[in-house]
Amino acid sequence: MADVTDAELTQAKARWETERAERPIPAAVRFDSLSERMIVDFTNGASFIFPARAVEGLERATTAQLAEVELLGETGLHWESLDLDYTIVGLMNGIFGTKVFMESQRRGGQSRSAAKIAASRANGAKGGRPKKWV
Repeated sequence: MADVTDAELTQAKARWETERAERPIPAAVRFDSLSERMIVDFTNGASFIFPARAVEGLERATTAQLAEVELLGETGLHWESLDLDYTIVGLMNGIFGTKVFMESQRRGGQSRSAAKIAASRANGAKGGRPKKWV
């Protein structure tokens, strides 16, 4: 393995600083108790907001526990008393927990009530859903 020269290291640091300056960096995080949402503010003025109780591990957290959220470097969120960490990128991609948790949180079109099953069968007997006219 070749040694890195001082000049190469200086160039790499300069590239990193340039790249870092061009991307939004988390500057603050807070829990809004009125809306029960977490708000991550970025250095470019943008914010990312998500429902706190939609995140695995926060569903039953107290308001005080939710409010203790803190930035974990420039990439994550941390709740000390809950021993819980999430990456901001993961949350922004809609990953609010494990695969099993996420599947258990599915809504919309997933209901299997007796009424829905009966309506679906009756609709199927009539030839399925009516065509949408454009």
